[in-house]
Amino acid sequence: MSYKIIVDSCGELPENLKKDPHFETVSLSMDVDEYHIVDDETFDQADFLKKVAASPNCPKSSCPSPKRYVEAFEGEAEHVYAVTLSAELSGSHNSAVLAKKLYKEEHDDKKIWIFNSRSASVGETLTAMKIQQCEEEGMPFEKVVKTVEAYLDSMNTFFVLESLETLRKNGRLTGVKALVASALNIKPVMGATNEGTIYQLGQARGVRKALMKMIEQIGEKTPDIKNRVLGIAHCNCPERALEVKKEIIARYMPKGIFVVDTAGISSMYANDGGIIIAV
Repeated sequence: MSYKIIVDSCGELPENLKKDPHFETVSLSMDVDEYHIVDDETFDQADFLKKVAASPNCPKSSCPSPKRYVEAFEGEAEHVYAVTLSAELSGSHNSAVLAKKLYKEEHDDKKIWIFNSRSASVGETLTAMKIQQCEEEGMPFEKVVKTVEAYLDSMNTFFVLESLETLRKNGRLTGVKALVASALNIKPVMGATNEGTIYQLGQARGVRKALMKMIEQIGEKTPDIKNRVLGIAHCNCPERALEVKKEIIARYMPKGIFVVDTAGISSMYANDGGIIIAV
């Protein structure tokens, strides 16, 4: 069976998947003051971070329209999968669900499934990679859905950011009890719940110690880590990401690990220097 995997642009695809005709990205967009920025191949991270740093206002994001998802569903693929940002963090998932309903009214023969990643960034990437693995193994559509949903139940997302201000100001930290004083250089170690909301795992003084604490949490919460692939996304800090990768390999020897730079939406929330890991 032919298949197609649609990923909203918060999921960073490695270069090999960007070139793979099975994949398509549906873009979100951002606004920084009077600048409207589309999160696609034209996104300039350095320019975006410069605009954010110069603005007194918090950047805002907009999800794709149902119409854009309907366009992505078109084509000859018999099995279509969409992977979206956590439904708790963005309207992207709801847009995709509505688009499926509209599309199926006229194309009832096509099989479509919308995966709520309950994550973001490389959590979406890993989900898309799992879908492709299942399809390439020849699984029927229903088994792909069941297998990937079970995979999502077992996946964890972690992150350490220089600043949580964008998340806080955009209402993405609902339920987080209290954030530590930035004047003390205390950096929270954050994670995503199985429902896709954000919570605090711990904290440490300084980014390096926070990253080491995050790596410890990864080992504690991933008992089968030697059989899993990890994704690391960084916002303008490749050396930091490679240091984290090296430490994870030394401690846990996972099945695989890849590093990508954050695209637009992830850059907006991770801010300069942020590290996101999904496993």
